[in-house]
Amino acid sequence: MSRPGIHVRLLSWLALCVLALQLSACAVQPPAAGPAEHHRLAAERIRATYEAVLPELSTGKRRHYAQRLYRVTGEARYLPANREYMMHLAGRLEAEIAELAVPGQVERLARQVVEGYPRRTEKQRARAEMFAPWGELAYAKGLLFRLVQAHYHGMLDEIPGHEQALGYLGDLPWAAFLTDPEVLGVYAAQVANQVHFLHQLGVMDLRREVEAAFRRRYPPDSLATLSTAEYRNWLYGLTHFVIAASHYYQQEVDAEAYAWVLEAFEGESERIMRDATEDIQAEVALSFLLAGREGHPLVGRIRDALVAALDRESGMIPSPGGSTDLERGEHRNVLAIMVLGWQGRLHPGPCFENVGHRSLIIRAPGASCSAPSA
Repeated sequence: MSRPGIHVRLLSWLALCVLALQLSACAVQPPAAGPAEHHRLAAERIRATYEAVLPELSTGKRRHYAQRLYRVTGEARYLPANREYMMHLAGRLEAEIAELAVPGQVERLARQVVEGYPRRTEKQRARAEMFAPWGELAYAKGLLFRLVQAHYHGMLDEIPGHEQALGYLGDLPWAAFLTDPEVLGVYAAQVANQVHFLHQLGVMDLRREVEAAFRRRYPPDSLATLSTAEYRNWLYGLTHFVIAASHYYQQEVDAEAYAWVLEAFEGESERIMRDATEDIQAEVALSFLLAGREGHPLVGRIRDALVAALDRESGMIPSPGGSTDLERGEHRNVLAIMVLGWQGRLHPGPCFENVGHRSLIIRAPGASCSAPSA
């Protein structure tokens, strides 16, 4: 006949054993990953996807990807793609500048830009129509971009005739173009880029005029009436005032100077999370990061949204339509890597110098390629 006391002691002993095992298991298991670790792991997943196929991407996409990730990581693995781009660019600019003196050449190139402008989407058709009356500016915008790229990589002074090209740009009606309401209505991000490029190259400083024109074009009381496409154009423009001011992720920006941009994002946080694409959300977050505001709640919300958008099977963030095409999705995904894997330090350049026969060597990593504009 069993005794109740023995059963009670046995059950108590078994319960203590189970509890001890549970505590032991807890002791050897790592704590659950927090948000920061989820963000980092998502960045690494996307980066692994893209770096496995980087050699297969187009030259432009390789340049876009490697340029940005070098500037936020400083890692040497991104130098070859940057060097490849600069070798190509130096040759193209040299030939292009030589053609500026050919009568009728620039006009012909401008017509080619307008006639060949993509017209697949409504936005592209609107931009092609917008460019038609602006003559040489349709061509000059590309020359401006290529010159500022050479400047960013410390190579501008090595391009023969670059002063002639800068002089040509200085003779064009940029003020009228960059402050035109119709232009701002379909081309806001590019306007923000171009006004900063002109300043950084020492061509002209239209920053105040263009900022004022942008704010007139999009007064606060008009935002609620904007269509989704118009709203995204406004947001995209705002982000590029900050990004272009940073010389495209080479230096931090003054948070006070761009408080008007950051405050606009704060006031629109709910619609940004609802109506902005992942590309634009990432650039909103990058605007805060470049201004030293990593702790802002909207940055955390955007990081969480980017992680949620990651397709685990393809290892990338698909397009709004669900496409997992790596070439088309590079812009969206490299921005996500930057936001999710942000390390808090920016790396200028990379800076190259020509040592003959188009052989480029990198200057000291981390050195500024040129003195930043005031």
